[in-house]
Amino acid sequence: MCAAVIGGMDRLKRDYINAAKREGVKLKVFTGKENRIAPKLGSASLIILFTNQLSHAARRDVINHAKKNNIPVEQAHSCGVSSLRECLNRS
Repeated sequence: MCAAVIGGMDRLKRDYINAAKREGVKLKVFTGKENRIAPKLGSASLIILFTNQLSHAARRDVINHAKKNNIPVEQAHSCGVSSLRECLNRS
């Protein structure tokens, strides 16, 4: 499975990737500073949004992309590694 994380902290990027790898998930991480995230998502089968580190416009853009492509979206307010694990386990 390939998932994408949008939001989160730059310093935790490597930790997010390692935690997902332990769950058997290939992870793309966009910390929210990138422009136009939705076209860069590729073939993600799950999108995880960390809403406390993400602009409203970016969130809307990603959710609209997910709806058009039937991609499930998990949202969490906190952006810790444990929140990522919880989102991955729910899906």
